[in-house]
Amino acid sequence: MVTALYPGTFDPVTNGHVDITSRAAKLFEQIIVAVYDTPPKSNIVFSTQERVDLFQESVKHLKNVKVQPFKGLVVHAARAVGAHVMLRGLRANPDFEYEFEMAMMNKRLAPDIESVYLMSSLESQFISASRVKEVVQLGGDVTNLVPDHVVQMLRARLQRGG
Repeated sequence: MVTALYPGTFDPVTNGHVDITSRAAKLFEQIIVAVYDTPPKSNIVFSTQERVDLFQESVKHLKNVKVQPFKGLVVHAARAVGAHVMLRGLRANPDFEYEFEMAMMNKRLAPDIESVYLMSSLESQFISASRVKEVVQLGGDVTNLVPDHVVQMLRARLQRGG
């Protein structure tokens, strides 16, 4: 059985994240979505448990996907769940450069774990969690960018005067 770990902050989960997870669920026996518990980012909107719950709700239709938090090095999280594959999504050139450096470091730390990348779908190429949060803060509509239940949470948390 091949288990893939899909790590990230997922603040919030976007349709792009769901797309990558759905496509990967057809390729691997099990996907563990690993939500980073202590991200170094300062603009985190949702707690770790909220991010886990939001992602779980978004992929509840995928029976071979589990969502859980993790702390520390992602290669340690992969080993803890028996994953030999680290799954990531790629949008464009800036993603490639960042992911290339991360893949090389992870390979150095854990040569037995392979990094596998799925290209984002055309519809998801421009979606980023940071941009989604910015649009909501400025009163914009993100209904086609994130799952419906995430839209409501974002509006409640971020919309000015809303």
